[in-house]
Amino acid sequence: MNVDQQILSNSIRSYLIILGIILGTLIIKRLISRFFASLIYTWIDKKNHSELRKIHVHRLVVPIEWFLIFLVAIIALYELQFPAAWNVHLFKLTLQQGIESVVKLIFIILFIRVCLRTLEFIAIILEEKSKLTKDQSDDQLVLFFRDFFKVILYIIGVLLILHYVFNENIGNLVTSLSIVGAAIALSMRESLENIIASFIIFFDKPFSIGDLVKVNSFTGTIEKIGLRSTRIRTQEKTYISVPNKQMVDNIVDNISMRSERKIDMDLQLNVNTTADAIANLTQFLRIHISQQQGVASSVVFLADSGKLAHIIHAEIFVDMNLELFQFQMLRENINLAAIQFANTAQIKFAETV
Repeated sequence: MNVDQQILSNSIRSYLIILGIILGTLIIKRLISRFFASLIYTWIDKKNHSELRKIHVHRLVVPIEWFLIFLVAIIALYELQFPAAWNVHLFKLTLQQGIESVVKLIFIILFIRVCLRTLEFIAIILEEKSKLTKDQSDDQLVLFFRDFFKVILYIIGVLLILHYVFNENIGNLVTSLSIVGAAIALSMRESLENIIASFIIFFDKPFSIGDLVKVNSFTGTIEKIGLRSTRIRTQEKTYISVPNKQMVDNIVDNISMRSERKIDMDLQLNVNTTADAIANLTQFLRIHISQQQGVASSVVFLADSGKLAHIIHAEIFVDMNLELFQFQMLRENINLAAIQFANTAQIKFAETV
């Protein structure tokens, strides 16, 4: 066989060389793709756990393989001469231009796919590492930036397709998009403010996933911090969404960050109650409260004396490690003890205040 024989404007030798390059790539594609995937994994996780490595590296291998094969095929086929017999026009385009546009489209799609899979690959590794820490905010931070950079990659992919496949001027397009974007920004000002507020929450960390907070008269546990809103599971077990801007602008009481819980009590006694009886009741409450488990400090005193009632005020600070049920039982115990002492000492409570 004459390897110099011309077929479709190219010699058989050229076809054989191109075929050999593509076959060689098919043979070593798995090794190259695994090398790049392992390199990224080692860069992200220097501990290099073998089991995690096997699970996650496989997720990135297939997209790299397809991209590598297509890239080598394009480079190899680029050395061939386009057959003169195929130089026909389809509408305003030649067949060669049409094929080149399709090739560019496939190349960009495969490239963006590799970038997306790499992003997911890195996010999974970082997510597993973040699970090893007690702070749950870094878990949400990984998911937040994963979704954010996904949107960026999709936008880049669309711009590349418009420029290289449809030959659009990106500069003019970006200028047009900026004008449209400004108009959209004005109409979506509130949503943009919430997105900016989400960044403030992630970096300033006034609260984290799992924290018990009080905001806008609602008390509940933070379950998710999104781009636009924060989801809270209230103590009534309802599920509410609070715009991030409100979470930043309003006063948020992070109950989980308190060093102690506080119990406020007001005992309103009948105005006919003697001073000795009031003194005995306050002294009893001081002793009784100090003996209760979980009480860090307390103060009991006669706060007010007037025409309608004598008011004994108690402030009790309780350790935050005490569970909510035990906290409520402690409050009940102190109230019952005060009522029992008052009944025994024949102290009457005020009827109206």
